Amino acid sequence: MSSCPPSTTVTKAVIPAAGLGTRFLPATKAMPKEMLPVVDQPAIQYVVEEAVGAGLSDLLVVTGRNKRPLEDHFDHAWELEEALVRKGDERRLRSVRESAALAAIHYVRQGAPAGLGHAVLCAEQHVGQEPFAVLLGDDLIDPRDPLLTRMIEIRERFGGSVVALMETDPASIHLYGCARVEPTGRDGVVRVTDLVEKPAPGQAPSSYAVIGRYLLDPAVFGVLRRTPPGRGGEIQLTDALRELAHSGDTPVHGVLFTGRRYDTGDRAEYLRTIVRLAYEHEELGPGFRQWLAEFMDTRRAVATGGPGVAA
Repeated sequence: MSSCPPSTTVTKAVIPAAGLGTRFLPATKAMPKEMLPVVDQPAIQYVVEEAVGAGLSDLLVVTGRNKRPLEDHFDHAWELEEALVRKGDERRLRSVRESAALAAIHYVRQGAPAGLGHAVLCAEQHVGQEPFAVLLGDDLIDPRDPLLTRMIEIRERFGGSVVALMETDPASIHLYGCARVEPTGRDGVVRVTDLVEKPAPGQAPSSYAVIGRYLLDPAVFGVLRRTPPGRGGEIQLTDALRELAHSGDTPVHGVLFTGRRYDTGDRAEYLRTIVRLAYEHEELGPGFRQWLAEFMDTRRAVATGGPGVAA
């Protein structure tokens, strides 16, 4: 019996969510970091909505211990829904039902925290021989900048795998995977010729950092199975993509992203993200902007010792 040919249409997405969230302790002691609120919904819902908005309807969340609230959030909460029905609170009823109807969401556990490459490998049985997206929950991409849609277009044009790249301050590049690239003649698209995970200071091959969006050819699974632990003793997705880029059999391209990205994996950036998104929120924005302006005026007056202002 012959096997089915590999699919070229991207319909599946993998969202790794097994991390311990240690940077946000003690807030994440009993709550998954992916469930931390960003204005009025948990961070992971923004990621799911991004995948759905790009036409990906089959989502796999790679979880670990203490991640049950993730599953509960994307399920129906019948008692809560019934209570809202009795109150006639249609607006809140729609908001709690919305998360359960976004997409077909499946779950698999990553048995050990063995790195992003290992988390992706956990998705092999679900993904099969299809190209698929990987979306990291720490990176939120503004829906006005459809990065994932652009990456799907590049995959359809060139095949292979596609990574999202963002020009980064050289002083910070050591915090990311970093790509060596060459032009393709296509605006905003480069060919990746090498990748280094968190290069030592002064040794980065470029200023292009890999951010948390990937579109992967299923060939990556075979490479990941033989990829030894790398930096931090973990199986690095960057190392597997590096091998693919060197082989030439399945090319790796990069989309140069210059849009709005919000980093919720860092405490200070998480706070800035909330302020930015609250500032532009359709419902909350007007009142928040007024309060923020008044607050900053007050702080400036305190700092300059304005008349009648107590510190």
